[in-house]
Amino acid sequence: MTQAQLYTIIALAIYASIMAFIGCFSYGRSKNLDSFLLGGRKIGAWATAFAYGTAYFSAVVFVGYAGQHGWNIGLGAIWIGVGNAVLGCLLSWLLFANRTRKMTKKLNARTMPDYFEKRYASKGMKILAAVIIFVFLVPYSAAVYKGLGSLFSAIFPGVDTWVWMLLIATLTAVYLVAGGYVATSITDLVQGIIMIGGVICLVVAVLNHEKVGGIGGLIENLGNFKSLPDDPNPVTGSQLTNIFGGSAFKFLCFNIMLTSFGTWGLPQMIGKFYAIKDTAAIKRGTVISTIFCIVIGCGAYLVGSASRLILGGKLPEGGIDAVIPAVLMKVLGGDTFGIILLAVIMILLLSASMSTLEAVVLTSASAVAVDLIPAVRRKETKSDHQMLLTRLFCLAFVACSFIFATQNIPIIVSLMSFSWGVVSGCFIGPYIWGLFSKKITKIGAFAGVISGLLTVGGATLVISLNSGFSAAAARSPEMGVSAMAISMIIVPLVSAFTKNKEEDKERVEELFECYKEA
Repeated sequence: MTQAQLYTIIALAIYASIMAFIGCFSYGRSKNLDSFLLGGRKIGAWATAFAYGTAYFSAVVFVGYAGQHGWNIGLGAIWIGVGNAVLGCLLSWLLFANRTRKMTKKLNARTMPDYFEKRYASKGMKILAAVIIFVFLVPYSAAVYKGLGSLFSAIFPGVDTWVWMLLIATLTAVYLVAGGYVATSITDLVQGIIMIGGVICLVVAVLNHEKVGGIGGLIENLGNFKSLPDDPNPVTGSQLTNIFGGSAFKFLCFNIMLTSFGTWGLPQMIGKFYAIKDTAAIKRGTVISTIFCIVIGCGAYLVGSASRLILGGKLPEGGIDAVIPAVLMKVLGGDTFGIILLAVIMILLLSASMSTLEAVVLTSASAVAVDLIPAVRRKETKSDHQMLLTRLFCLAFVACSFIFATQNIPIIVSLMSFSWGVVSGCFIGPYIWGLFSKKITKIGAFAGVISGLLTVGGATLVISLNSGFSAAAARSPEMGVSAMAISMIIVPLVSAFTKNKEEDKERVEELFECYKEA
């Protein structure tokens, strides 16, 4: 066993013990469904802010997005991190946090499908939303597994990737099933602190590498970079140093929009606003979460942009998904301090992945146990039965996503892009317009969900039939952004040509009174 492997195992054991303790500690505080799903709507600013940020960034951001876009685009990829912080975090909190908290509390809505049913008086929309969440968040979580599994495989080359994915699944299931949202809010706070410290250390280590030479050296060396003769995707130094992405400007813009505006319609992100306790906590949480996203997002893409220098322009054996693992081994695999830091970075990436997984799993499990099953059975399910069902479906979803992750799907960025595009494309219009406009009808909201689903699904089918699935995967950011834009347009447009029933108008008028309450 190497020194790096030993330190990583020790760090992993300590981390796993802390997570298990938090799960046991939180078990007694999650005795009813409301506390299990929302922490009793009493979660503070720091816990909610870190929960939002850690759910946003997983190992896929480092291994997939930062590795691929940093390698192909260069310094311009850092704009994705900036966009995530400003558009995906700051603007989301400013526009939606307070309205979501007040509206969902007035409706007594615990989940996104629950919100749709009560906002639009439509059980059918609740069922459709629950099915979309459960089906399309499986590949999302699978991407998280694969991203982290490839990282651990770089340190433990003799151990199969599925072993690490199974470990991640087990750890996540233990504290999530035991403590629900209370456990995740506490662990997210711990994981967020680890992530910030780890990213700062990683950025410093990368910038101090002999082939980088600080910020000035990074810019100068990238400017002088020349691709190897056998490079399948050669780039010029001017491309890598172009702050606006050079020839990849259009691609860069679509990725910024997908990964930033996409959070506006993702139930696992919006759900954080259901649970925050008051307006004062929202104001503090807005600042905390934005700073967190700036550090993590920009740090990840800065590391990715230095990857060609550190690896000498040679793509690792594992392809684009192996770029960041290879960078970590090059930068931190030397002296004892570097190896200790490598173990810390691995825990950072484990924290990032588990916090995203727990948010996705809780969202998906509740969509089935709390929304889908009672709606299909057409009768009320007892709260304790729903609690048991939610816990069981947490386990089932972890198992499904683990099995999906073990399949040979090499490009993890595509998995995440498709999931973001479909889910956010379906929900963004009905969710946002439902918060701001009294004139949105049930038919208009339904049209928004269907339009998002058809945009991504239809485009994927057409492109795959003509050019193959890989071509469709390459266009997934454009499809996702198009789905979100169409959903935002279709909802008010269809609502303008349809009408709510008179009783629905009175109900909505009363509902919007919640914004006048303290």
